[in-house]
Amino acid sequence: MNAKIVVTCDKYKDSLSALQVCSIVKKAILEVDSKLEVIISPMADGGEGTVDTLVESHKGKYIYLEVMGPTGDTVKSSFGIIESNTAVIEMSAASGLWLVPIEKRNPLYTTTFGTGQLIKKALDLGCTKIIIGIGGSATTDAGMGAAQALGVKFYDKKGNILGFGGKELINIASIDTKDINPNIKNAKFFVASDVKNPLYGPDGAAYIYGPQKGADREDVEILDKGLRNFAYVIKKETGKDIEYISGAGAAGGLGAGLVVFLDAKIKPGTEVIIDATSLEEKIRNADLIITGEGSMDNQTFYGKSSYGVALLAKKYKVPVVTINGSVNIDYDKIDKEKQSFFAGNFSILNKPMSLDYAISNAERLISFSSKELVRFYLTIISRIKSNNLRTPISYPKNEFKPE
Repeated sequence: MNAKIVVTCDKYKDSLSALQVCSIVKKAILEVDSKLEVIISPMADGGEGTVDTLVESHKGKYIYLEVMGPTGDTVKSSFGIIESNTAVIEMSAASGLWLVPIEKRNPLYTTTFGTGQLIKKALDLGCTKIIIGIGGSATTDAGMGAAQALGVKFYDKKGNILGFGGKELINIASIDTKDINPNIKNAKFFVASDVKNPLYGPDGAAYIYGPQKGADREDVEILDKGLRNFAYVIKKETGKDIEYISGAGAAGGLGAGLVVFLDAKIKPGTEVIIDATSLEEKIRNADLIITGEGSMDNQTFYGKSSYGVALLAKKYKVPVVTINGSVNIDYDKIDKEKQSFFAGNFSILNKPMSLDYAISNAERLISFSSKELVRFYLTIISRIKSNNLRTPISYPKNEFKPE
């Protein structure tokens, strides 16, 4: 049968990369019917794994360098380059919470300087498009550190140059951008983030995310006042009003800083990846789309990659099914229209099993589920075309043989 199937799965966390999952599904489909056209396009949502997904799928390269970590120590970091001039950066690779020991976590002192160093290196290498995923931060400095790494100077009321960390936000009285990296004006910046929080206030960066980064109640109040001061000085000196920008509070206000100093555009992570992988062109004339992730739950319907794929597919009326590590959806709490974007959501778990077993057998489980799914799809499509839906279906023998 002639059919075009697009496989665009996300990673299975702690198990398989997005490219590995897509490749397993493709191989399984072609083993059922080698005449099918199967296109793979690994997916991500802008968070952890985004760099790996885009570098692997585009056959890009990694750039390795040492940068300042969130606490001021030197850390080994990296970012990706695809299509010769597009850099893909995860801020967590330089300023992530995972880089800070629990006992040292406090956003009053952590900085995004290292993230700025990654951006600077990408610019120095001639990149003119830079995608920045900003999840998993250890910081609440409004991107002040990143700006400092790119040549911006911040001064207090006495004209002293300020140091690093969220504690300095409250002291900003003036900003000097005359030495900012000149290559910035030749590049376009896109921030991948699904966070909608404003910069400050009850729903802002400090109050919502500060505690998980090590801030106590007093610290949170200091940080929130600092973020307010940052916005005030920015408006006074540049005319830019960042108070109501959706997503300005992402990554401790890094979203706001990137908008101010890089003229970056904040977009949902899935949208950024869809654009970077030209996914819309791939699915435009598809007959079926297979996506999925390690764990599909209610959060999927609020911006995770599978939902982004389904939303795009709806535009072209292409059916979407998901193959996931697990499915745990409370449909009573999900809008029925959103539910309708998926033709079916399936788990690779076919019997009671431990997480360790599922992870170690993920390739076989994915392969088996993919074959079962595509056999059913091909059988139904064939019968629809022949107008012969009443004939009993002869199901294939179960191939799965547990160890």
